[in-house]
Amino acid sequence: MPLKSKKLNPAEVAAFEAQRDLGAEILQSIKDMKAGKGKVVVSSATEAREATGLSQSQFASLLGVSVRTLQGWEQGRKQPSGAARTLLAIARTNPKAVLAVSRK
Repeated sequence: MPLKSKKLNPAEVAAFEAQRDLGAEILQSIKDMKAGKGKVVVSSATEAREATGLSQSQFASLLGVSVRTLQGWEQGRKQPSGAARTLLAIARTNPKAVLAVSRK
């Protein structure tokens, strides 16, 4: 059953929840994942780090941020600042350039 776009009142929430079959929803989700219908969303920070081939701690050090900050970016809990976004974009599109600069 598709969710309504308007906010539900408590009685509507209760009615919606009463008719749900969570077991069936979970099983359907598992079937969908096995069939390749699921989608893994990868953040731009993760793409940038993976392009360089560095670990989280190495990449965080290269960017001058804490591992915790990098993890926040990768998990979508935080958004990088303008300068960090630019560095991440460069790392994504030209990882060799970022690695070359880090070796100096």
